[in-house]
Amino acid sequence: IINSTTIMKITKFIGLCLIAVSAVSCEKHEIEYMTTPISNDMAEIQLHYFVPVTATATNNIYKMEIGRQEYVNNGAAVVSTYNAVPSGSVGRFYTTAAGDVNIKLYKGTDLELVYDKNAKLTSGKQNVFVYDFDKDPIVFDNGYPYETNTTMDTDSTCWVKFYNFLYEKEGEYSTLKLQYQYQYTTKEGSKSEWKNIGSPIAFGESTGWQPITVIKSIFNSSGYARIDYKIKVQDENGEYTQDLQVWNSNGKYVSYSDYWNGYIGRRYHHILKGMRSAKPISSVSQFTAL
Repeated sequence: IINSTTIMKITKFIGLCLIAVSAVSCEKHEIEYMTTPISNDMAEIQLHYFVPVTATATNNIYKMEIGRQEYVNNGAAVVSTYNAVPSGSVGRFYTTAAGDVNIKLYKGTDLELVYDKNAKLTSGKQNVFVYDFDKDPIVFDNGYPYETNTTMDTDSTCWVKFYNFLYEKEGEYSTLKLQYQYQYTTKEGSKSEWKNIGSPIAFGESTGWQPITVIKSIFNSSGYARIDYKIKVQDENGEYTQDLQVWNSNGKYVSYSDYWNGYIGRRYHHILKGMRSAKPISSVSQFTAL
């Protein structure tokens, strides 16, 4: 017959054994991630292909070299027109040694060498823009690490960085300084006033990261809403009151306007490309940074 004292001793012994087994199990199953450490002198880059060419497969890049590293994609394009690499997920970068780095781009399935220029890269994350086959790329600091908001409730901010790569026509950069603006829908359902995104910028410049108000449309969600955008240029008094006029698909000038869904906490590159007064016509491409 087993009395209550003996049962308590057995129960305590079993409990101690379970704790010991659990501790050993945790030690044997330590979670590790497959990562490659990056030294402080390495450059991390995202490459943007924004030469104003017709968006056809023959103008896609099928082979790319950054430094001495070659990139191909099993017979498919590495990067299409008005796009960026690495692709496939947000926050990926190529790595290479910092310094004067050679970049080569090969167009089409015949691998025509169309670009052979150097970029001055520093350590850390940056965005490299190929905008003219005859010019060195323009390099922008990525702005990492990113600013974040900590709130007791759902935040109401995303971030946009606007780039001006607008041509006037073939071989001619636009001389207009552009003021990017946005408008959001308030909690009451009305439209806000138009708000500036940074300061006016010239060709080859960026506004840097700018906060955008997002009043999410679905309460019980991660949070997104439609954000409207337009662009202003200077009037005769030097004020930014006139809408940017661009060709549409019918060859007529119209005021530029567009919209995107903005998700709370995300970061977006907005890149104005193409030609204001010729084809390929201009538009803004969005590339998610975070």
